[in-house]
Amino acid sequence: MEKLMLVYSSCKVIWTLLLTILGCASCLPVGDESICTAEELAKYSVVFTGKWSQTAFPKQYPLYRPPAQWSSVLGVTHSSDYNMWKKNEYASNGIRDFAEKGEAWVLMKEIEEAGERIQSVHGIFSAPAVSTGTGETSTELEVHSRHQLVSFVVRIVPSPDWFVGIDSLNLCEGNRWKEEVSVDLFPYDAGTDSGFTFSSPNFATIPQDTVTEITCSSPSHPANSFYYPKLKNLPPIARVTLVKLKKNQRGVPVSKLNRKGNEIDDSVSETPLDCEVSLWSSWGLCRGRCGKPGTKIRTRFILLQPANNGSPCPNLDEAAECEPENCV
Repeated sequence: MEKLMLVYSSCKVIWTLLLTILGCASCLPVGDESICTAEELAKYSVVFTGKWSQTAFPKQYPLYRPPAQWSSVLGVTHSSDYNMWKKNEYASNGIRDFAEKGEAWVLMKEIEEAGERIQSVHGIFSAPAVSTGTGETSTELEVHSRHQLVSFVVRIVPSPDWFVGIDSLNLCEGNRWKEEVSVDLFPYDAGTDSGFTFSSPNFATIPQDTVTEITCSSPSHPANSFYYPKLKNLPPIARVTLVKLKKNQRGVPVSKLNRKGNEIDDSVSETPLDCEVSLWSSWGLCRGRCGKPGTKIRTRFILLQPANNGSPCPNLDEAAECEPENCV
């Protein structure tokens, strides 16, 4: 009996020790990147630059009603407990409304609720809309040592539900804040609307799809406004630059970002766009004199004009010999 009690007591001690170890392990951070020991607060200037030009993206480039432009920038500084959006996961109702219509109210409410519920949000930042595809807008943000991640979205206008943005960019490296970060941005599909082109009518995706990156070959459909099958990769459609603000003698943050006026860096090479034509029509009537070879004609029309030294359009009509019928 004493031996049984000793075995039971030993098992109980081992089990208690195991639970303690597992409990402590769950309290540890997931990785070194989640530990920030830099000074508690840091401020950054944020510059969003649109690079959506007709030279870089000639296919179906929107010139009017409305022309190519960008919505306002809406972002948040947060901890790893929160995600504004994430690739290959379902967009929230707030992201859906913002990506489809540029409406921010639901998204703002989601951010505020996350901040109140799990204290994962430090602050919200925004910047004005850009009225052209190649314009620029800027703002400032504040990060905290426990909220060192930055996420934001900018709607592509016009589009079904397309946007650019960043998910959880870490501005902290161990015991210091990064001085400057520049990221090229590419288009994403929120997965809530099934339109292929910039001007597609509203057509809800049912069931909802996940957030996916739009590439030169995906979606693989000729109607897709970003479909450039001869390219390996799309050129960046936008860029964001974050620069840490230095403090002057009075402790006021001062930007060290040197910019010449309002110049936009447009180093993107021209994207060639090949001519696209329709299928041939059916052959027309055979015309000619009886007893002699006649001629029949079929035609096609241009779907997309070439641009930037793309392949020119082929002949739009074709003739062939035939034998006239019902001739006199």
